[in-house]
Amino acid sequence: MARTAGTVADDSDFTPRQAAVLTCALSLLVEGGEKGLTTAGLARAANCSKESLYKWFGDRDGLLEAVVTFQASKVRPLGASESALDAAGYRRRLVTFAHELLSVLAGDVSLALNRLAIGQASRPESPLGRLLVERGKHSVTARGRALLAAGRRQRHLEFDDATAAYSTFYGLVVRDVHLRLLLGDALEPGEDDFAAQAEAAVNQFCRLYGSQRSVEALSTS
Repeated sequence: MARTAGTVADDSDFTPRQAAVLTCALSLLVEGGEKGLTTAGLARAANCSKESLYKWFGDRDGLLEAVVTFQASKVRPLGASESALDAAGYRRRLVTFAHELLSVLAGDVSLALNRLAIGQASRPESPLGRLLVERGKHSVTARGRALLAAGRRQRHLEFDDATAAYSTFYGLVVRDVHLRLLLGDALEPGEDDFAAQAEAAVNQFCRLYGSQRSVEALSTS
């Protein structure tokens, strides 16, 4: 699907071929920074034409927007088929979301994108920081809040403020891992077991917010 810079891109719009090209673009960013991502270089690496890149993503800002959107899409939203899960099924979905969130934030691609944005923060002409907030952080936060809201509708969770509940969930899942990795710190033994970390975070969250009827099914020891 063709896009121009500033067009809001939905990850569901990407075709398999476009997804493959964006995966290649992410690799170029990790390897060479923003200067490593050029239209000509991406066309060569992804074996496609510059005309196709412009048709799909628009100008350079449009390409960066698509890259950030594609990266954020790895933390998947609640699917239509998951709108009525039992307590155990809902807990598994929370764990999946937590695992994907940790894996994306601690991955080389997200760290590289964030470091680039931090380095360009004083340059008002650079769009990367804004895109990471709008198309990355805000998109993932909206998915997380929607997931928690679904749990409240299904009476698995109890809370008054979805924003506050998601802030608690995020803090339990991510802790200071993302910040430490951005600063070049190494994870402690066991911290890189994101599956186990996600399980532990969801257990803690459900003890805080699990409804009386679902708390046993939501939490495991």
